[in-house]
Amino acid sequence: MAEFKYTKDHECVYVEGDIAFIGISKHARDALGDLVYIELPEIGKSVEKGAEVAVVESVKTAAEIYLPVDGVVVAVNEEMAEAFELVSSPVNEKGWIVKVKVADISALDELMNEAAYAEYLKEID
Repeated sequence: MAEFKYTKDHECVYVEGDIAFIGISKHARDALGDLVYIELPEIGKSVEKGAEVAVVESVKTAAEIYLPVDGVVVAVNEEMAEAFELVSSPVNEKGWIVKVKVADISALDELMNEAAYAEYLKEID
């Protein structure tokens, strides 16, 4: 079973080797509603933890996607820019927005696992 990590900003991360697949959590998808636009970063862009890497816009609002780790963008999900429903897919399948080569893989240890994220959602609801 795939292990996902989460941020307090509702990013969802799946790691394969030193590559982080980054998307948004189901909670964020549900809150956004119908998507109208996704702004993707450039491949090869160096990014720092906490920096905005993409923007997902819906009929309700725009949500910035922040990087939970330092790294370099190695892929963007161009397919998602045309097929917004992919954002509802698991991040380790077609639901990722960007893939980042992680500079320090141990930085991912700071993120929440699924159980901790579920507790966090209870606290903020």
